[in-house]
Amino acid sequence: MPQVFPYDNVIAGVMVLVVAFGFHWMGQALSLLNWELATRLGLQEKEMLPEYRVYEHAIAVADVSIGWLYGVAGVGLLLGAPWGYKLAWFPGVVLLYHAISFWMWIGNQRKAGYRVTSSSLRVGWTVANMVTGLLAIVVAWNAT
Repeated sequence: MPQVFPYDNVIAGVMVLVVAFGFHWMGQALSLLNWELATRLGLQEKEMLPEYRVYEHAIAVADVSIGWLYGVAGVGLLLGAPWGYKLAWFPGVVLLYHAISFWMWIGNQRKAGYRVTSSSLRVGWTVANMVTGLLAIVVAWNAT
């Protein structure tokens, strides 16, 4: 398969496994199973308003329902399997969506006077999602 750069599938696979499967899927699964533990670990905000918690819970359900594919896609990319490149579209597109939506969600919270995340967390998490998502998309695109 053509490559964007040497070992692009391995780098994209590791990033998808860490950011998408590790942080998103596993973190959101823990949030669904034990919200209080997820809050103590810093995966959920401690002083979340009730109306925000409803939204965050819904996002956790959505992430867990599709996020298992991230692990499969990451392993497929590490193996260089053709199906791994096809599945890489899922974490790529979803992580790009997460980057944009997280940035906007935190901005809207701040406009409403609710500030629980730092600016460095906002920038770091947005960049991690965006870089991983874009890399997965570029690697998947290039393989087709």
